[in-house]
Amino acid sequence: MSIQLIVGLGNPGAKYETTRHNVGFWFVEQLARSKGASFRNENKFRGEVCSLTLDGHNLWLLKPLTYMNHSGQAVRALAQFYKIPVEAILVVHDELDIPPGALRLKQGGGHGGHNGLRDIIAHMGKEFARLRIGIGHPGDSHDVTNYVLGRAGAAEHTEIEHALQNAEHYLPLIVQGEMQKAMNHLHAR
Repeated sequence: MSIQLIVGLGNPGAKYETTRHNVGFWFVEQLARSKGASFRNENKFRGEVCSLTLDGHNLWLLKPLTYMNHSGQAVRALAQFYKIPVEAILVVHDELDIPPGALRLKQGGGHGGHNGLRDIIAHMGKEFARLRIGIGHPGDSHDVTNYVLGRAGAAEHTEIEHALQNAEHYLPLIVQGEMQKAMNHLHAR
């Protein structure tokens, strides 16, 4: 199934803008910029919304402004309004369990401890696609909160930016529903 909605996960506000937890926001913002589109605040969707066309496919981009733990409210509001099935949603988020700059794509699955995914699953079910952007792990589970809400170092930030560019390059395959082809490219890096 082709993708109709891309959700970038993050937390709103200047305090969180440059944190590792906001790489989902970074991705959809980069995509909008590259296509000459811009986000607008939509209270009925509890987030910032943008529409654009990518290789002939109309897409909605969403940045939930509900904070990470309530992301599902915004996703459900937009998906219900535009009648977008859960299988046509791609959620872009940070991933502790893969190295900075690595990308993993999958359809469906659990939340893996990610509170944004946990809430989306609670509101929508689990059959949405996920583009996981590696941010690495701090090494100690007690340090996770401070780590994800902290800024990446310069080298790590460069690796993440490179991954975002890579993801955008292969996004047309994902949007067309060619998940396996996209995985073959993204997972090889």
